[in-house]
Amino acid sequence: MTHSSHSPRILAIHAHPDDIEFQCAGTLALLSHANCPITIVTMTPGDCGTAEYSAEEISNIRRHEAQQSAEMIGAEYHCLEFRDLAIPNDVAARKRVTECLRRTRPDIVLTAPPVDYMADHEITSQLVRDACFAAPVPNYETQQDSSAKSLERIPALYFVDAVEGADHFGIPQPWDFIVDISQTFALKLEMLACHESQRNWLKQQHGMDEYLDSCKRWSAKRGEDIGKSYGEAFRQYKGHPYPRENRLLACLEKSV
Repeated sequence: MTHSSHSPRILAIHAHPDDIEFQCAGTLALLSHANCPITIVTMTPGDCGTAEYSAEEISNIRRHEAQQSAEMIGAEYHCLEFRDLAIPNDVAARKRVTECLRRTRPDIVLTAPPVDYMADHEITSQLVRDACFAAPVPNYETQQDSSAKSLERIPALYFVDAVEGADHFGIPQPWDFIVDISQTFALKLEMLACHESQRNWLKQQHGMDEYLDSCKRWSAKRGEDIGKSYGEAFRQYKGHPYPRENRLLACLEKSV
């Protein structure tokens, strides 16, 4: 895939393999159509997402599934190799995530929401927010091998939906805008279906294809909110001194 030198670089970073597909793959597919270079990063390899494999076995399977999914939109995939239910919110983790931003050099970052149903998601959100701030600071040293240079500026930061769009008490969370993904929804489902280990696990648990069905339900709900077939919701982080203009929507307008 060829990219214009003016196309914004996109980093989508979430906790586990398949989180990105559930929450923003339709939007990433649109960004791919707009010739944006895309990198997908997971904090963990999903080492606890199984009832039959060892942690090492399922990690290898899920990294491969995530790679396959990313390739469907011409994206790169990397794993930061934290572990499920054990992502720490500490200095070492913040430096690892900051180094990730410096190496991928994004203009736009999509990440987990501040409030969600589990700690891995919420800590990912906090670490990425802090890394966006730290990445342009030259004196913030990450102490990683072959450290990349600091960014020129803070990237625009967006949070994806929480699972089912609600807080810890089931109260709906607000959104700033919803992207119409009707034209890329089939591709979003194909990307999600790459994660066969999780799909099969939930088939055993539910006796039906709950993995894809739940994605269809929620995407249709967000689509209904804007009078479209399918959608994905986002909130932009506008705290000082992050960019406040909506670079994501501006970029998506080129994909239409």
